[in-house]
Amino acid sequence: MADCLECGKPLAGRIDKKFCSDMCRNAYNNRLNSDSYNLIRNMNNQLRKNRRILEELCPEEKVKCSKSTLAGKGFDFNLITSVRPTQKGNIYHFVYDYGYLELENDIYLIVKDKRLEK
Repeated sequence: MADCLECGKPLAGRIDKKFCSDMCRNAYNNRLNSDSYNLIRNMNNQLRKNRRILEELCPEEKVKCSKSTLAGKGFDFNLITSVRPTQKGNIYHFVYDYGYLELENDIYLIVKDKRLEK
């Protein structure tokens, strides 16, 4: 007879049973995944923040902005959702539907990808 993986109580019933209750199963899985969930949650929060910043700065199709303005608002340049090269060799970094292209002198061109609108 096996014991519950969470609380250690003896298990009755099916031979492949691992937990004595749904509460133990949920507690075990929540504890097991808590660190990875925190990492993912924090990254998703920062991605949403990055998108909000780009959306705020770019109410129209495109706008130029300084790196210091983006950084001052808490933009994290390390977190993006995709990279798109252009035919001219430029590379746009996207956070969902907003992208930015580094120009000269720490100036960025921010654009909204209209293709993703419904």
